Amino acid sequence: MASTIQESECVKRLKVLADETRLAVLELLMNSPKHVGEMNAILGLEQSLLSHHLQVLRQANFVVKERDGKAFLYSLAPEVKVTTGKALNLGCCVLSFK
Repeated sequence: MASTIQESECVKRLKVLADETRLAVLELLMNSPKHVGEMNAILGLEQSLLSHHLQVLRQANFVVKERDGKAFLYSLAPEVKVTTGKALNLGCCVLSFK
C-alpha cells in the first residue's frame, strides 16, 4: 500500500511539471534563489502568470519563498536536491535538464 501512495504522489508531482514555464522556473532556481522580477526578466512573462506558476510549484512543494524586504525570494524546496550536472532529484525520480 505504501508504494501505491508514493506512486500517486509521484504522478501528482510530475503532472505539475508537465508545463514548460514551471520547468523553466525550476531550472532558473537550480543556480540560485531569485526574485520574481529577476525571473520575469529572463522568462519574459507577465508577472501575474509567473506568480500563478510559482504558486502551483509552492503547493506541490517544489519551491519555497521567504520575505526579502518588500519582495519575496524564491528557492528550491529543501526536499528538491540538485544533483551533479543539471539534474534535480525529486525524491520519486530524477529530472535532468540539457
